[in-house]
Amino acid sequence: MDRQRPRTTSDEIDLYIRTYYSLLRSSGEVWVRAFEEAHAFSDSSLHPGARTGVPDVAAFAYSAARLPACMPQVQKIVLGQSHETFEANGFDVSAWQRVQTRGRRRPLRFDGARTLCAFISSTSDIDDLVPIVTTYQIVWNQMHGLLGNAELGQRLREDDALTAAEVDHAELARVLDLDPDGVRTLIAALDTGWFAALRAIAQNPCDLSMRVLTGSYSQYQRSVQRWWSGIEPSLVRERKPRRPPIYFVSSNTHSLLNLVGGYARQHREAILDFARRRNPEDLARHFSRALDSGDEAEVNNLSYYLLRAFLHEDPARLAEVQRFEAEAGITSIDVPGKIDVNAQIFDLAQVRPERLDPRVRVPDLHLLARSDAVILNIDYPLGMAAYHHLSRAGQGSNEIRGVYVMGKAATLNGRVGDVMISSVVQDEHSRNTYLFRNAFVAADVQPYIRVGTVLDNQKALTVRGAFLQNREYMSVFYREGYTVLEMEAGPYLSAVYELCNPQRHPNDEIVHLSNSVGFDVGVLHYASDTPYSRRQSLLSKSLSYFGVESTSACATAIVRRIFAAEIARLRAEEESA
Repeated sequence: MDRQRPRTTSDEIDLYIRTYYSLLRSSGEVWVRAFEEAHAFSDSSLHPGARTGVPDVAAFAYSAARLPACMPQVQKIVLGQSHETFEANGFDVSAWQRVQTRGRRRPLRFDGARTLCAFISSTSDIDDLVPIVTTYQIVWNQMHGLLGNAELGQRLREDDALTAAEVDHAELARVLDLDPDGVRTLIAALDTGWFAALRAIAQNPCDLSMRVLTGSYSQYQRSVQRWWSGIEPSLVRERKPRRPPIYFVSSNTHSLLNLVGGYARQHREAILDFARRRNPEDLARHFSRALDSGDEAEVNNLSYYLLRAFLHEDPARLAEVQRFEAEAGITSIDVPGKIDVNAQIFDLAQVRPERLDPRVRVPDLHLLARSDAVILNIDYPLGMAAYHHLSRAGQGSNEIRGVYVMGKAATLNGRVGDVMISSVVQDEHSRNTYLFRNAFVAADVQPYIRVGTVLDNQKALTVRGAFLQNREYMSVFYREGYTVLEMEAGPYLSAVYELCNPQRHPNDEIVHLSNSVGFDVGVLHYASDTPYSRRQSLLSKSLSYFGVESTSACATAIVRRIFAAEIARLRAEEESA
């Protein structure tokens, strides 16, 4: 038994978490510099340079990608749970500028001067934001210090005529003690405004403050209730049952839609023409080669990947897509209840078999026309927000027929692009070890992957935040066979437990779900990071098109599983009748 219950604490990580939660209980502003010592002492695997004078630009890149481009102007960050909370504290965020990040989906508002407001939907947002902001400030100030006495820093501060083209990258590398890859990582981290940001780094130190407005567990529940109120009108229907059975899916807003909706496949020529004109990521030649070779799967994946850029070229196309998808019983709901977790409803009775991706076609699809169920697909929430969203979906439905989770994770034994299937999840929120029968095995996914490997019978660790782990901490789990690091499976399984039992989930126990759950539970993770063998891929590299194959394969397995399960149920009803 002890082999399945590793020591689930790290004194350094625990100290860090206790430090920022105790400080943020204050009703006023807290300087981020108050977190720096505990942050450095934690020896985070993602920020090993915290205690050196050398800027860790990989850690900076990870943080900058999860913060908005206006960060060089920001001095104060305020966290709150709702518009009402912000307004009650004097922040009229409804009139502020909406800003976004490249690497994290979180509602943000900027007053255009010095204050950034971030909406939080669970404690995971705090566990995520505090280390990100602290890392950003530490590395910024390391770079500011090195530029302070350098000639390059003086030119950046004083020479208004200096242009980006005149910045010598070799000189920048020498001043900041970086190699050429490090300079490229830094410039990519600062994005298109890199030169203005570099000037700001040279001119001023970073001294941010944070404040968490008074919040509570009930406020998180109220927030998710607003989210559900934005979905429910599209879910409840005139015909019986008024509240249809639900196959709950947590994935993204495009994978299932592309496989079932069919817009990209039916408009392939227009997308190909767009690719030839714009050639994003040099994919036009790949598209033509796949068409010439008759590689239907590759053509479809390319069409799906390019569809977003194709729609952005002409915003009017989005309404056309939604009309097209509505013909197949698909309803998309953007920011329901002003909560940034988008949702889609697929009415299985209205599925159009001729529009389906060939990979998701299963026998007897015609039987779906008699189905009373829907697929509810949500854009996967962060950490503990997953628990709140699934719990609310369960409360608002008469029957859950399956719960399927597709998310990205770091892998300790695989490669970027691999797919991991776990049957054991250690949850660092509840401290529970969940044992469950995963609905998927390797054979369900492997036929749809050519480059990556599918690894089943794995063990997953649900961490509280990307920075809240260190080598010593992870080595304990690795020795116990935990090779998948992710953020949502544990909270989802806590919600699954409560959907099937008359009491709340326990804490710090081994929880056997295999025999108590009356519906499918499937969890798939695709590897986006390899934090120990190739740390750069986690901190600064986007999966881009490389990630399409694994996400498409996972989504294909989920859709096929749902179709097959519902058809089997309908066939059994038909036979018994």
